[in-house]
Amino acid sequence: MNQKIKFLNKDKTQFYSILKERVDNYFIENKISQHANFTMVFKTIVMLSLYFVPYILIMTQGYSLIGMWLCSLIMGLGLAGIGMSVMHDANHDAYSSSPFYNKLLSLSLTIVGGDNKNWKTQHNVLHHTYTNIYKHDRDIDDKVIMRFSPEGKYRKIQKFQIIYVFLFYSIMSLYWTTAKDFVQYIEFIKKGHNKESKTDQLKTLLTILIWKAVYWGYIIVLPIVLLHLSIGQVLLGFLSMHMVAGLILSIVFQLAHVVEDTSFPIPDKNGNIENEWAIHQLNTTADFARNNWFITYYVGGLNFQAIHHLFPRICHVHYPKIAPIIENTAKEFGIPYLYNESFTSAFISHLRVISKLGRNETNFSAIANSMG
Repeated sequence: MNQKIKFLNKDKTQFYSILKERVDNYFIENKISQHANFTMVFKTIVMLSLYFVPYILIMTQGYSLIGMWLCSLIMGLGLAGIGMSVMHDANHDAYSSSPFYNKLLSLSLTIVGGDNKNWKTQHNVLHHTYTNIYKHDRDIDDKVIMRFSPEGKYRKIQKFQIIYVFLFYSIMSLYWTTAKDFVQYIEFIKKGHNKESKTDQLKTLLTILIWKAVYWGYIIVLPIVLLHLSIGQVLLGFLSMHMVAGLILSIVFQLAHVVEDTSFPIPDKNGNIENEWAIHQLNTTADFARNNWFITYYVGGLNFQAIHHLFPRICHVHYPKIAPIIENTAKEFGIPYLYNESFTSAFISHLRVISKLGRNETNFSAIANSMG
């Protein structure tokens, strides 16, 4: 990623400044904080409990293999919930106005096997800044034999990616807790994203190693040592947990960015994107199932993805109230606000895009928009 990207507000639109003023006024007029409230605190307890309570039950109740497996599946739901609700807001500084509490709650990622610094670089910096721009937004880069962008390299085997893509989705969180943090640690240093001194880089690596040891210690070693389980029995639960979490996390993300009507902008030879950053976000991001309270609750408001991209430092519990402000302002400026009515419609849209990318077809709106 050598090319520097610049967003050009060629039309001199005041869209984002007016939108920001209106959103700020919502909090001022209602005399509420843009950060977490009681609902968010309670949700944090729920999501952490979904992960840790089944683990404690496994370690203390002497369940049968089936019982432990079912607990592992619930842990997968909790793992995804922590990722979407708790650590996500904390790492965006959206959970609290206090850096201390944001940092404390961001440890919910490290305790389940991830690394905050790598995650912030990939997600907060690269994904949120360069959304759906190939080779800049790593989330849509080519992965193994999967293609998520019309600019990605095409391989004949990808005609079958509609079949095998979900297998790769299911190992996403497993890959993160094993190899990805080390791969990204090296890559981000090489590409200049990690600007720490050599000493601090070594400290970062040591921190990753220590937290990985803690994670693998309690999730793999302790059940084997204390419960006298075989490696196979432990791995069955471990892999099941990550398959559940990986599928949920991958699908929720993909329904926001790799669906019909979202665009994949191509910078010109000078690295310019001819849209202001906020309009770019609305062109590359889609909401889904906004009227489904359960989905909104469980996925941490990530079905209101456009709001999250425009205002990442606002706690997600406020998204449903803010959505009309953004939708009305976008309509006022003639800017599309992309939305799928239900989870099912968004999922089908994603399948269509994946299928057509796999066949190297370009006759769908997501690709057409990217060509201007």
